Amino acid sequence: MKDTHMIQKGLFITVEGVDGAGKSTPLAWLTEQLKAIGHSVILTREPGGTPLGERLRDLLLHEKMDLETETLLMFASRREHIAQVIAPALARGDILISDRFTDATYAYQGGGRGVSLAKIEQLETWVQHDLQPDLTLLFDVPLEVAQARLAKGRDSLDKFEQESLDFFVRTRKAYLARAAADPSRIAIIDSTGTFEQTHAHIRAALAQHLNMVI
Repeated sequence: MKDTHMIQKGLFITVEGVDGAGKSTPLAWLTEQLKAIGHSVILTREPGGTPLGERLRDLLLHEKMDLETETLLMFASRREHIAQVIAPALARGDILISDRFTDATYAYQGGGRGVSLAKIEQLETWVQHDLQPDLTLLFDVPLEVAQARLAKGRDSLDKFEQESLDFFVRTRKAYLARAAADPSRIAIIDSTGTFEQTHAHIRAALAQHLNMVI
């Protein structure tokens, strides 16, 4: 197994939010903005990000399974992602942007599904060692807005997107609790407004948390 206890040279940014929060377009915009000012940027996603991870993603999004099996597979995909993509990119000095990371497991499996947070913490320590994002952008909207976006924007929904409103209430609550507990890392981005307003929130978060101007 590759050693991922390396000195981090790059920058690790993660993007989070409930399904329908409006991450995709701002995520593409952020990637292009960072490239435009000369940064080497790797855009990836979870679950997925590697050939094995993408195969696990298909199972996780479409197959019914035991809740703890789901959590274990999330971390199996994450371990491969760290070893094959994240750690090498950070060692090279790249900016690595991941569409979801471990906060999603705490929110979806912990908050939404009710999986033991203690078990998630154990897996996090085993799989990640001391790796944590430098900045997490948490896109947040009222759930009725998220649900309307899902209904309008998708031809077919995966098993998470098909979950009940109560599930998303718990998931959003877990996300916001993590943001409240770690405000130095997690910036809440109000994504209810226009693209321009959302972009301004992202710029402000990068300036405040990373002293970065885009």
